[in-house]
Amino acid sequence: MADPNPTPGIHHVTCVASDPQQNLDFWVETLGLRLVKRSINQDDPSTYHFFFADAEGTPGTSMTFFPWGDMQQGKVGSGQVARIAFRVPEGSLDYWEARFDEYGVDYDERVERFGESVLPFRDPDGLPVELVAVDLPDDEPTVPWTAFVSEEHAIRGFHSVTLWLTDPDPTIDLLETMGLERVGTEQSPGDTPGDERTRFAAAGEVGKYVDVLPTVEASRQGHGTVHHVAFQTPTDDDQAEMRTAVRSMGLRPTQQIDRHWFRSVYFREFDGVLFELATKDPGYASDEPLDDLGGRLVLPGKFEDRRTEIEATLPDVTIPTPEGKSEQPDAEADADD
Repeated sequence: MADPNPTPGIHHVTCVASDPQQNLDFWVETLGLRLVKRSINQDDPSTYHFFFADAEGTPGTSMTFFPWGDMQQGKVGSGQVARIAFRVPEGSLDYWEARFDEYGVDYDERVERFGESVLPFRDPDGLPVELVAVDLPDDEPTVPWTAFVSEEHAIRGFHSVTLWLTDPDPTIDLLETMGLERVGTEQSPGDTPGDERTRFAAAGEVGKYVDVLPTVEASRQGHGTVHHVAFQTPTDDDQAEMRTAVRSMGLRPTQQIDRHWFRSVYFREFDGVLFELATKDPGYASDEPLDDLGGRLVLPGKFEDRRTEIEATLPDVTIPTPEGKSEQPDAEADADD
């Protein structure tokens, strides 16, 4: 069997939140990411699905959340994506520490990993997140959203995810099958398990790294944990080849599922972390003008006929704006969707 085309890296990461308004306020206003899509969980339409990204929703920049208010508090441990790291321009970590002080964000002292400065912090649900200072390339593919944070400091997509695994070896084989290459191993400070961190690099520029640490730390899904990580398989052919390769390793990928903004295949890797393969198209601007991304509740496909029912179950939310006001959902525009 021919090797599949290597994945360019992370497409998006989806996490579990508690309160939807708190989630919006933090990720839009405090961190300065753009709400590029306000929708629903397509498997549980009584729950929002928020997508935060760069100004254009570029693949590799999209952090998404299911705000399941009645779920328990989660616990990060083995069989999970334990850390999510974002890229920020070199020299901007002083700005972010000052901003975290201003907004009351819980953060730790910086650490050095693989020659890079890392600022660990937590969102309001306790989700472990990091900012990594990097030199941006001349052909940087991300487009910063500057409504709350200036371009010189703005988050520029994913840097990496960290997997905590009881037995990393089978997953390492999987990552290499997906086209990631081992770039180094080191003992780094700030890692709860206190063991060696091994880094793998994908073919792209954004969201290119996956770090693996062995741990037997108990885990529990809930608020403040990652639901799944999606990797880019840009075309349907890329995705089909990757699905075949994954299946040949004894894993059980789903058939392709239409998620409206991309087409997806899901499977659990050997330690139980939920992986997704996601196409590049159609993209977040396929059903809204680029200037209006996130401005209205978008209901994919079959759900539009249930708009009245679905809207009645969702709590009211307001979108932070730089003027200190909040944008209420446009009832007339929603009705015309």
